Amino acid sequence: MSEQRVHLKVHEHTAFVLVRPHYPENVGASARAIKTMGFSRLVIVRAGRLAVPEHAMAFKMSVRAWDVLHATERHDDLASAVAGSLVFATSSRRGLSGVLTAREAGRLAVAEAERGRDIRILFGNEKTGLAADELERADHCLRIPMAGDQPSINLAQAVQLVAYEIFVAGLEARAARSAE
Repeated sequence: MSEQRVHLKVHEHTAFVLVRPHYPENVGASARAIKTMGFSRLVIVRAGRLAVPEHAMAFKMSVRAWDVLHATERHDDLASAVAGSLVFATSSRRGLSGVLTAREAGRLAVAEAERGRDIRILFGNEKTGLAADELERADHCLRIPMAGDQPSINLAQAVQLVAYEIFVAGLEARAARSAE
């Protein structure tokens, strides 16, 4: 296992939560996505029958993020997965008020992690997203803007984009502290 090149406080305090995932490929690709950005905590809530870390396709898609995949936390309910954390929910739904961009959410997550607060980023099922009651668990909602007519992106791609924005926000915060 290689050593992480960049370590930020936000890495210690952030977990990416897949709620009711359906495809094992997305579980594996999400593990890979967060590891490339220095994160290691993947959580699954009520996975579909196949969307489990030990599925062969999850393993294949994780590409050298097997440590993240094998350490995946599992929960039967969302409440236990997010207890005591600042929760960001992702959604492609229109009409939600106060929605942040992934970039804004990244900056806020980094600031809160610097204060020692745990962060959970929720991603919904590939077909239906997060249910209304799951969205209500969130302190903040974020949306990845789309230029095209496509309503949303692949689950693992969404995980990658949000992990990237949090990572970049962490790098910027570290650089700002160093400049002081």
